[in-house]
Amino acid sequence: MVVKVGIAKLGNIASGVMCELLLDERADREDMQTFMATSGTKLQPEDIDRVVTNMKAWKPDFCVVVSPNGVLPGPTGAREALLAAGIPVVVITDDITTKKEQWEALKASKFGYIIMKADSMIGARREFLDPIEMADYNGNLVKVLALTGAFRKMQVALDKVIDQVKAGKSGASLELPKIVMSAEKAIEGEFSNPYALAKARAAYEIAAAVAGVNVKGCFMTKEYVDYVPIVTSAHEMMRVAAGLCDAAREIEKGMDSVLRKPHKKDGMIVSKTKLISKPE
Repeated sequence: MVVKVGIAKLGNIASGVMCELLLDERADREDMQTFMATSGTKLQPEDIDRVVTNMKAWKPDFCVVVSPNGVLPGPTGAREALLAAGIPVVVITDDITTKKEQWEALKASKFGYIIMKADSMIGARREFLDPIEMADYNGNLVKVLALTGAFRKMQVALDKVIDQVKAGKSGASLELPKIVMSAEKAIEGEFSNPYALAKARAAYEIAAAVAGVNVKGCFMTKEYVDYVPIVTSAHEMMRVAAGLCDAAREIEKGMDSVLRKPHKKDGMIVSKTKLISKPE
């Protein structure tokens, strides 16, 4: 059986950049296929409607809806429309826990969710953010989410849904993930060296804190002479977090203990730590 996994990418967060790639890192899996529909950079109703229409036409076994601020009307409407069409949905979004009522509604809903606490918003001020600064920030953020273990936990959670479909489950019978990706969740089982683990944990906490700094710089500060240093400092925080991740991985390399968990062609996840070895 070939499982059809839809990826509805609305706007951009770093998790959306890598979502389908994490499920098929060598593009050789034979048990699943992915289809991505994107709204582009914006969350306008007409762009989101196009994504939903294309996704419903493809008829995936389940769909991942990935967006910033997943409680906004656009992402909310998209997932509700897909669910109404009989397509189970997993929501992947950044940290929305400050919106208590909306957060509780999502937790109580039929949707699965993965809340990536460190997938922090960018410093989107015109006096600071140009295309290169945007790309550099996202590169650092992808590194943090990858090397701390957050991306692996996200990938494994989605693989579990794929395995359920392969086993014959569908629709409402699927058990969808309900995950808040804290630092503890991200780093669990990823490191053999305690100093590497501590550096990765520090990186995740710093990256998660970037969101609050950028909210202050983007929405709570009026004069550019005041908000430019704020958003600049947030990007410097993400750069430092990425550096800590590099340091953690170098420690693991020095011990020849980097954890690798590739997919086989049938979707099975195998594992190894020694570089010169076969995964089992």
